[in-house]
Amino acid sequence: MAPRGGKKIIIVKKKVAGHGGHHGGSWKVAYADFVTAMMAFFMVMWILGMDDKTKQAIEGYFANPVGYKKGYGAGSSPLSTGTAPTKVQQTPLRSLVRTTEQRTFEELKSSILEKVASNDSLKALKALVDVQVTSDGLRIELVETGSGDVYFPTGSARMKSPTMLALQLIGTELAKLQHPVILEGHTDAAPFGSAGGSYGNWELSADRANAARRVLEDVGLNERRIVEVRGYAATKPRILDDPLSAANRRISILLPYSVAPDGAADAKSMARYKSDSMLAEISMRVAK
Repeated sequence: MAPRGGKKIIIVKKKVAGHGGHHGGSWKVAYADFVTAMMAFFMVMWILGMDDKTKQAIEGYFANPVGYKKGYGAGSSPLSTGTAPTKVQQTPLRSLVRTTEQRTFEELKSSILEKVASNDSLKALKALVDVQVTSDGLRIELVETGSGDVYFPTGSARMKSPTMLALQLIGTELAKLQHPVILEGHTDAAPFGSAGGSYGNWELSADRANAARRVLEDVGLNERRIVEVRGYAATKPRILDDPLSAANRRISILLPYSVAPDGAADAKSMARYKSDSMLAEISMRVAK
């Protein structure tokens, strides 16, 4: 058929290439495995760089996540590490403080008892110096024996020579530390002074403790370390079932345990709160 108007009709045919088949998603799985492996690698490297205490906390968490989590409040986690204060760090610090002080107190106890035992004058007078590491701290007591007038004359705060000697031996040992000291005076339950008088067992016990303070300061104990001087009269007997016993008459020297404040989550902040020789040792141990 002839084209109209004598013009030739040209038909253009375009061939559209067919779409290739589906390539699959196996590469995505491989990539996800690679990312997971890298994350695990960096987690392992991060944990290896932690201190032993934090590693133990993480180990405990993964060993028993449910039971371990009960020990922490909302927002706390055994995986919280770094420079931010956490309960995971604070609890081991308090334990380290107590352990270090117990060891120091035991060493001080041995040193004091050795010096007292080697002194012939105190042995001859059968003066009793009792040193114990208790739940409150290190307690050193000069305890009366026999008729109850080895350290002080009955009803007097004037020291005898054994009291001076014992306190001097003790004071030279205490002066080596920087720990706070509390002094206590105790009497037995025997009435002292006239009825309604202005001087009795309360005043006597306080005066004896204060006399001990002066001797300790004379042998080198810094006066700033003595934080309290207490007089208990007969309210805290050593022999509970015998309030009149001579052993209830005594001078007590207490070195209390340090208490880690709530804000001290690491050794450095603890040392800033309370700087003494034992906490300096703790700081060096943690820094290692």
